[in-house]
Amino acid sequence: MGRNTAFLIAGAGLAGAKAAETLRKEGFDGPLVLVGDEHERPYERPPLSKGYLLGTAERESAYVHPPEWYAEHEVDLRLGQAVTALDPAGHEVTLADGSRLGYAKLLLATGSTPRPLPVPGADLDGVHSLRRLPDSDRLKELFRSASRIVVIGAGWIGLETTAAARTAGVEVTVLESAALPLLRVLGPEAARVFAKLHTDHGVELRCGVQVAEITGTNGAVDGVLLADGSRIGADAVIVGVGITPNTSQAAAAGLKVDNGVVVDERLCSSHPDVFAAGDVANAYHPVLGRHLRVEHWANALHQPQTAARAMLGQDVRYDRLPYFFTDQYDLGMEYTGYAEPEGYDRVVFRGDVDAREFIAFWCSGGRVLAGMNVNVWDVTDPIKALVLSGQAVDPGQLADPGVPLDTLVP
Repeated sequence: MGRNTAFLIAGAGLAGAKAAETLRKEGFDGPLVLVGDEHERPYERPPLSKGYLLGTAERESAYVHPPEWYAEHEVDLRLGQAVTALDPAGHEVTLADGSRLGYAKLLLATGSTPRPLPVPGADLDGVHSLRRLPDSDRLKELFRSASRIVVIGAGWIGLETTAAARTAGVEVTVLESAALPLLRVLGPEAARVFAKLHTDHGVELRCGVQVAEITGTNGAVDGVLLADGSRIGADAVIVGVGITPNTSQAAAAGLKVDNGVVVDERLCSSHPDVFAAGDVANAYHPVLGRHLRVEHWANALHQPQTAARAMLGQDVRYDRLPYFFTDQYDLGMEYTGYAEPEGYDRVVFRGDVDAREFIAFWCSGGRVLAGMNVNVWDVTDPIKALVLSGQAVDPGQLADPGVPLDTLVP
């Protein structure tokens, strides 16, 4: 029996679909199998907490490809089928129905799962999380019927669902254990902008609190009890306390796993025929000089294109800077670069922070590590150039809207 020539992609989300698309574009004409545990064909996740949830975008706009694309490109799309085990040495995976599929190369694009809240009552009816299309459908329905909800966790998902709920006229209380929303991502200087944004829109924001229990009546949510003994009534609770990469099969198969499947700059794992991309990949970033796991749309869009080319033996590396965006109420934002909570020594603001029209730069020793543009557009390229230059920039000029950004790039 000859060696299996199939390329197999485990995970049929944006990353999996983009990898399949790239393999075909790059001339791979062998058998190509795309396996996913969801029953929907591959879709993008940002609309779930943004346009689709708000009702400003159609459901169809979330899908990566039209339904006929997979057959037209001879992609064997298998939905509702989880990959339950990997055998890298035998070049084989096991599916939930017990069947096995052989492969020459494997891409893990298995994504991540919402972290459960470890408190009593977390399994009551009316406790929601947001990760999949049916979750977004349920929340849309909820926003039509609920009068008061509690959102636990003030990260991106928590704040975007809060904005959608408030836009729909629902009363919202947000509970966050840190001192400010998005504190770990943005640091205190910029996190304050998002705290004020939500309180300006009528959100009751309670930071520095601990949830002790989700309370219920007859199996359905009726409120949240805090560690200080106070209680907040609610028709429903949305939990957004982070996600965990889906690495259990990779770990059981002996692949190197550490906060994701560990891969090099080519997105190749500790086994030469197994690659990983998207939320599940902890990838070495050649520009930043460290491993990084990025849980954002741009990563799921671009990383698998590099992985697909690497699977074909091309000399590639993934060196794009991290990028993410958010839309909340009348605030639109893009963030480019990477600044760790303890990794910068100052934040320089350019523009009007109170009017929420500005750019923030995270700097270390004068070097720009990251930039965030809020309601200011067409500046991601100069921000990227400033980060990539690695050169110190005069903070006075950085802060001066009269100095064009592209003139600051050495």
